[in-house]
Amino acid sequence: MSLQSSDTLQVQASVLHGAKDLRIENRTLPLPAPTELQVSIRSTGLCGSDLHYYHHNRNGDIIVREPISLGHESAGVVVAVGSSVPNFKVGDKVALEVGLPCNECERCKEGRYNICKGMKFRSSAKAFPHFQGTLQDRINHPADWCHKLPENVSLDLGAILEPLGVAIHATRRAQLPPKSTTLVFGAGAVGLLVAAMAKISDSSTVVIADIDQGRVDFAVKNGFAHKGYTVPMKRGKTIEENLEIARETAAEVGKISRNGSDGVIGEVDAVFECTGVPSCLQAAIYAARPGGRVMLIGMGIPIQTLPISAAALREVDLVGVFRYANTYATGIEVVSRKGPDMPDFSKLVTHRFKGLEDADRAFEMAGKTKDENGKLVLKVVIEMNDEDRARL
Repeated sequence: MSLQSSDTLQVQASVLHGAKDLRIENRTLPLPAPTELQVSIRSTGLCGSDLHYYHHNRNGDIIVREPISLGHESAGVVVAVGSSVPNFKVGDKVALEVGLPCNECERCKEGRYNICKGMKFRSSAKAFPHFQGTLQDRINHPADWCHKLPENVSLDLGAILEPLGVAIHATRRAQLPPKSTTLVFGAGAVGLLVAAMAKISDSSTVVIADIDQGRVDFAVKNGFAHKGYTVPMKRGKTIEENLEIARETAAEVGKISRNGSDGVIGEVDAVFECTGVPSCLQAAIYAARPGGRVMLIGMGIPIQTLPISAAALREVDLVGVFRYANTYATGIEVVSRKGPDMPDFSKLVTHRFKGLEDADRAFEMAGKTKDENGKLVLKVVIEMNDEDRARL
C-alpha cells in the first residue's frame, strides 16, 4: 500500500477476471466516510461460494459480469475512523459483517435482514455492480456492520464468526426442544459449526454424518459432536432404489446409542442438512421424528426428488436457512468461552496462506478434502498484513 494523496490510498486487491484467473491489481481507496471505518484486512477464510466463483466464474445461476474481489469471512484492524463514528478507535480488532441490507423493507423491519431483497453482499455477483469482497489490503466498511473483538478472540476466530453465524441462525430456526437429539449431515466447516451450536444449545445427543471417516473422527475427537456416522458410498440406479438407500441410512443412524445413557436415538428431533446432496436430504426426511424439523442449509443441486409425502404425513417441517441475522454478538460470546465441553474453534483453520500473492494456492487447497500429506482440509485462511506497504 502507498500514499497517493492526503485523501486517497493505493491498495492492492486480488481480482477474479474469469475461472481460475486471479490478478493482483491496484485500487484507489478514499478516506472513510463519516459513518465508516477503514479496516486493514488481516484474516479471510475461503468458503464454498468463493470456490464456485473461482472455479467456474459463477455460483449456480449467478454469473460474474465484471471483475470481482472474492472473500467475505474476514476480520482485521481499524486503521482510520470516520468523523461520526463513536466507540471505535485505531487499533481495534473487528470482525466484518459484509451483508448490507436496505434497512427499509418489511423484512428488515422484522429483523430478518438476511432475506432483504435489496441486500448487497461482499463477494457476491448477485447485485450489479458487484459488491467487492475482502481480499484487499484495506476496505472502507460501515461501522454499524463492524463488530469489535475482545482481546482473547484472535483474528482467525473473528473470520470464523461469519460461517458461525450460519450455524447460530440455523439452530435458532430449528427451535430445538430441551435435551433434543440432532443429526447433522456434512462434516465440513459449516457442518462442524452447526453441530457445535446444537451441543451448545443443549442438545443431549448430536450425531454428525459424512462420507469422509476422517472428518467424522475429527468432529467427535475435538468436541464438535457427541457421535459420528460414516455414510456408505451407495448409489441406486433408480429413484426407488435411492429412496430405499436413504431409508437404510436413516435407520442405521437411529441405531446409534444416546450420549451418556442407555438406548438408541431412533428418530431425531432435528436434522441439519449441510451438504445439498439429494441422498442426504432424502435420508434427513426419513430420520426426523413426527413433528420434527429438517433444516435446509446446504446449497447443492437446485432441483431434487424428495419423499415429500414422508414429510407431509408426519408433519416434518422443511425449514430454509439463508445466511444469518443478528448473530455476531452471540458468536463472539461463544468463541470466547472456555471449558472441557467446548470445542476448540481455532482447530477449524487447518491451512494458512500468506498474502494476496498466495491466493491461487489457497483456493486450490480449499477445493481439496486432504492435502498432499494426508491432513484434513477444513478451513483455509489467507492472512495479510499491510503494515509494511503502508509505510512506503
